[in-house]
Amino acid sequence: NIWCGNKTTKYISMIEEKHSKVYKTIGKNLRKRRNELDLTQDEVAEKIPKMDRSKISDMENGKEDFVFSKFLNLCEALDLSVIEALKEEEDMGN
Repeated sequence: NIWCGNKTTKYISMIEEKHSKVYKTIGKNLRKRRNELDLTQDEVAEKIPKMDRSKISDMENGKEDFVFSKFLNLCEALDLSVIEALKEEEDMGN
């Protein structure tokens, strides 16, 4: 669809920008939980089929428009609920 021209490319960028805060929140929570468990990205990747360290890094940095099943697998590997992964920082203490 990108070959259709700038209009399509602009639309894709708007979607990514619109949701970037959510992706960054998820990434921050994933990294926080991994650090709480004292695990490296490589160690977590070993627990998840077809997942590598660079994919985890991209997810933690809010750079990855990930497939939902990868997100669920990562939450499971970190023993982190989806709800906790989505919580913004000010909500974490409640």
